[in-house]
Amino acid sequence: MFVQIRRWILTEGHANNIIDRFSKKPGEGPSLIEQREGFISRELLMKNTRRGEEEVVMIIRWDSEEAWKAWEKSPEHIAGHKKQIKEHGGKPPKPEYVISMENSNYTVVE
Repeated sequence: MFVQIRRWILTEGHANNIIDRFSKKPGEGPSLIEQREGFISRELLMKNTRRGEEEVVMIIRWDSEEAWKAWEKSPEHIAGHKKQIKEHGGKPPKPEYVISMENSNYTVVE
């Protein structure tokens, strides 16, 4: 199994900006990533506010690193990023409420 973890540190009151972006909306069918071969699950975690900051962690599980790479290179995934670039006239700026963002990938060994 292959796991991708994204971690955002945000200014207080902005965790829902990330959660809303990646959460399923009521009545929606499966998202494009959920329909992807090799996708297992996605979880969103939120840590309570501390010192004016909030933390959101997204954990995405895949059957394999190859399944994840296939998603990253898929036309659907690339089109989503192109749409964001087009909407912002170039690379979207990091929102001011994002203090930091980390992306890590892991292979499950046990």
